[in-house]
Amino acid sequence: MCPPTELTGVPPSEPLAVLARWLEDARDAGAQPNPNAMVLSTCDAAGRPSARVVLCKDLVVDPGYIVFYTNYRSRKGRELAANPRAAAVFHWDGMHRQARIEGPVLKSPPAESDAYFASRPWQSRLGAWASRQSEPTESRAALEQALASAAQRFAAPLSDRTDERRPFDGQIARPPHWGGYRLWAESIELWVEGDARIHDRLLWNRSLRPRAETLEAGPWTVTRLQP
Repeated sequence: MCPPTELTGVPPSEPLAVLARWLEDARDAGAQPNPNAMVLSTCDAAGRPSARVVLCKDLVVDPGYIVFYTNYRSRKGRELAANPRAAAVFHWDGMHRQARIEGPVLKSPPAESDAYFASRPWQSRLGAWASRQSEPTESRAALEQALASAAQRFAAPLSDRTDERRPFDGQIARPPHWGGYRLWAESIELWVEGDARIHDRLLWNRSLRPRAETLEAGPWTVTRLQP
């Protein structure tokens, strides 16, 4: 029999605190290159779904949301503009754990996006200006030309080697079409593998109400689900 888990007995009152511990456990285990990778699903205005893997860059237990970053003009950005809800899944196969989060999505405050963008390698910041994410391109050469144009705009080199005659200070501002999103947890399901497929599976739900430019959360209720 599998040993008891933190989901076996009385359910934890705060599921996001459990998820935060699971993320830390996955980082410490080092079993996969990106333990903060999650599948993010969105839908367009007609209800057609799409999914992709993105990185969770922050998890804020209180008041309860996860943060990811992208080009606002990308497919996921356009879908979130039309239908501002999303679902995310973390799966740590080697740790026999999974977490699912669903809820509304709001853009991160500009200052938060600025701070994260400034922390990225300058090459990634340059790429954010060069790439029209999700749009067609004529060729790889066209992409490289767009990157060269962005480098010229910011007096940046096209490699890690800088020109001593024209030193690069690394200053590349955040594009207005690039930034963060906050996926607010309206429901969270945590899953731990069990013997004979009798898994521990718990679902938490809460209400979210608009308040100024953010959301206000009600208390969690929890239900144990059959596997």
